[in-house]
Amino acid sequence: MEKVKKYLHRYFIDAMGAMALGLFASLLIGTIFGTVYKYTGLEFLNVIATFAKAATGMAIGVAIAHRLGAHPLVMFSCAAVGAMSNAMGAIVAKEGGAILKWAATASDGSGIFYAAGPAGAFFAVIIACEIGQLVSKKTKVDILVTPVVTLIVGFAASWLVCPLVSYVMYYLGMFVSMATTLQPLIMGIVLSVVMGVILTLPISSAAICAMIFSEAAYGVALLNGTSEGFLLAGGACVAGCCAQMVGFAVISFRENGWGGIVSQGLGTSMLQMGNIVRKPVIWVAPTLAAAVTGPISTMVFKLKCQGVAAGMGTCGLVGPIGVIDATKEPNAMMWVGLVLVCIVLPAVLSFVFNEIMRKLGWIKTGDMKIDA
Repeated sequence: MEKVKKYLHRYFIDAMGAMALGLFASLLIGTIFGTVYKYTGLEFLNVIATFAKAATGMAIGVAIAHRLGAHPLVMFSCAAVGAMSNAMGAIVAKEGGAILKWAATASDGSGIFYAAGPAGAFFAVIIACEIGQLVSKKTKVDILVTPVVTLIVGFAASWLVCPLVSYVMYYLGMFVSMATTLQPLIMGIVLSVVMGVILTLPISSAAICAMIFSEAAYGVALLNGTSEGFLLAGGACVAGCCAQMVGFAVISFRENGWGGIVSQGLGTSMLQMGNIVRKPVIWVAPTLAAAVTGPISTMVFKLKCQGVAAGMGTCGLVGPIGVIDATKEPNAMMWVGLVLVCIVLPAVLSFVFNEIMRKLGWIKTGDMKIDA
């Protein structure tokens, strides 16, 4: 059991967290540059955005390999593995969703090309990295053996895994977009609460959102006529993540002061995980706030988002920037909604819920103190 826990932690916490950093340093930062370019017209920002986004797979490959403690040759080879697995996938039939071609790299018009994206890169890079480590520094011709083995294993893993991953993500994205289109109130609550909780847990909400709300998933939603629901689902995720980060920043102000506001409000609510384990009730206020702001996002302000930004919340203000980027024509309603849903309501609601629990004696000063 201990070994199982060790590997689960290694792959689904350590590796996934590293994948989120790789996404942040490429796709996400590229999105930010692209958004700034849209409003400034500075062409060099567009160039940076284009190349940063193009390097997504490579950044994921290096980030995961580095976190897994890979030797240099394995790590550098994983850049190529990340690039190929991020791009590989399958051509899915426009009707019925059956896989028409395995490990395709482009559509021939017979169906929808659905890349495995970050999800495919996650699995393929882990496999290639672990096998590459087995041969690394074991021979006198390591400079040839290690890259060859890592790349061949990486290709094989991509060929076998990526179409399956793309198939799963195809249906997951379709479900989220259709469900949100049909039931924006319920899905607003569910997505906001679930994604907010994931953001606070030692799991990468950014990586998960990058998988679910990918460009390929959006393309499928467009064909199915559910693109509005797809983008609203991303907006609900932003609302939930912001509720956790802003909520914890505000309700723990007594203990952590302005440093806590910055570290949690612009950093991560994951800093409270140790306190949550000791006293789970402190998690109630921001989670309830997420349950309120999610449906307000989907039903009232109709905030939209897609990609990795949907799982970032107010970390570096990436979530709000993602909403701006996903809105074709930002208007006053969007700006008001953005401020209310991402900042004001999470702060006010979390504070009110928390004060009620303090009055009841469920929470005491010191329960949310962050260790320096």
